[in-house]
Amino acid sequence: MAQFEEVSQKSAVHPKPVGLVLQYGTAGFRTNSKQLDHVMFRMGLLATLRSKKTKATIGVMVTASHNPEEDNGVKLVDPMGEMVTPAWEGYATQLANAEQEELLTALKDIIERETISMAQEASVFVGKDTRPSSDSLSQAVLDGVHALGGHSKDYGLVTTPQLHYMVCCQNTQGRYGEATVKGYYRKLSQAFIQLTKNVPNRTDDQKALLVDGANGIGALKVCEMETYLKNELQLSLFNDGSSGKLNHLCGADYVKVQQRAPKGVEMTAGERCCSYDGDADRIVYYYSGSAGRFHLLDGDKIATLISTYLKELLTQAGLDLQIAVVQTAYANGSSTQYLEDTMKVIVRCTKTGVKHLHHAAQEFDIGVYFEANGHGTVLFSKAAEEKIQKLAQDSNTNDERRRAALLLQNTVNLINQTVGDAISDMLLIEAVLAIRGMTVQQWDAIYTDLPNRQLKVKVADRRVIDTTDAERRTVSPAGLQEAIDSRVKKYRQARSFVRPSGTEDVVRVYAEADTQESADALAHEVSLAVYRLAGGVGEEPKPL
Repeated sequence: MAQFEEVSQKSAVHPKPVGLVLQYGTAGFRTNSKQLDHVMFRMGLLATLRSKKTKATIGVMVTASHNPEEDNGVKLVDPMGEMVTPAWEGYATQLANAEQEELLTALKDIIERETISMAQEASVFVGKDTRPSSDSLSQAVLDGVHALGGHSKDYGLVTTPQLHYMVCCQNTQGRYGEATVKGYYRKLSQAFIQLTKNVPNRTDDQKALLVDGANGIGALKVCEMETYLKNELQLSLFNDGSSGKLNHLCGADYVKVQQRAPKGVEMTAGERCCSYDGDADRIVYYYSGSAGRFHLLDGDKIATLISTYLKELLTQAGLDLQIAVVQTAYANGSSTQYLEDTMKVIVRCTKTGVKHLHHAAQEFDIGVYFEANGHGTVLFSKAAEEKIQKLAQDSNTNDERRRAALLLQNTVNLINQTVGDAISDMLLIEAVLAIRGMTVQQWDAIYTDLPNRQLKVKVADRRVIDTTDAERRTVSPAGLQEAIDSRVKKYRQARSFVRPSGTEDVVRVYAEADTQESADALAHEVSLAVYRLAGGVGEEPKPL
């Protein structure tokens, strides 16, 4: 077959290192960029097949998010801007690991299994982040698309959420928005301006925000967007990529893990600051207290702010829509308690990984999900959107109900429902704080986090750990859950769980308790139990 001849020829230009095995994980493929050329070419092939199968545009994003600059990665985006389905994750792994001479067989196997018509047109959107390796790797993706006769659109430098947005716009024939970067800026900025235009007496201080761009793509894109915001938000950008290294001593992951401000950000007491991660799909907020103490507002605090705002608007609008917050086991116990007991909001716990949260959020009229690391968004069901729109357009509705419905409508337009989006989430948070007249300190004081500690334990094989109950309990190895339970009982308001990493041979340990000393001690004791019962390697974990 002629189309496979081109695959053979181009595949020789992107050869697979013999014996190299990679796994398509929660964030796609991620590893050192030098090992990825063949993977990128093959993901171009796979995206083309996926497009033929779905008769829709598929996205391919070249990024390794918060990983170091020398790494890179790739993930596929399905037609509605969501993560690719699990079956196709399996195909991705199969195709990436097929030795050079087995590639055509692996390709034909997918075509047969999925009964794909090769005569069907294919369309693939490609985007990349600012890593030095992203240029050649995104070209390898394009080579793969063209080898199977697919049509491509190369968006060049975009944030991951922007590419998800483009794919969704394209496949909804523009109903979700215009599939251009300018269209994205226009939609979000107009919604933000509409939300904040009636806020009385907003001072320059209230409009001021410090942004850490992680020396990545988010910095470039928020700069481009700033003119669209017409001074309704005054951004001071740090780590803009002009001199520093991507994710090095900066970015959302660094701030969350280190519990400190990024390098180069000069904060004065009480100033609002936020950090994006490397591909701008995560965000965390923070500020410095009067005594110089660092205060972090992570995904739990963001979910709480947004869900309480939405719940208030639904009440004011008189709309009977069910709102839920979806969390993982990493959510701070205080946030869960506040949402359930004080706000009377439904809370659902799922396994770690955005696709699990996204899927659970789809079960409600309005589903708010944020991982503690700052990755999240809000999903509105079609019925919820229609009810909001109908009320906003009903001139017979009383003023308060209509005002609330209009705020809800603009909120829907401000949110990137396809995936977590640092820029969209930042604008939403800023709008909510403005509308409610809240300072960052007042937001922080909604509830007080329980002190917690996260640790990693190196093990010979992470697969020995098997979990249940949304990863909150372990099933194997034998005796580990009992060991965790007995240690948790020693401390007040304590909780701990362990789970295998999705990307490396380590077991992640989480512990929380009423004091930092207790949380640290519990985390250490649980780490020791993991080391001893789950095949720890290297030195035994030391007390903190």
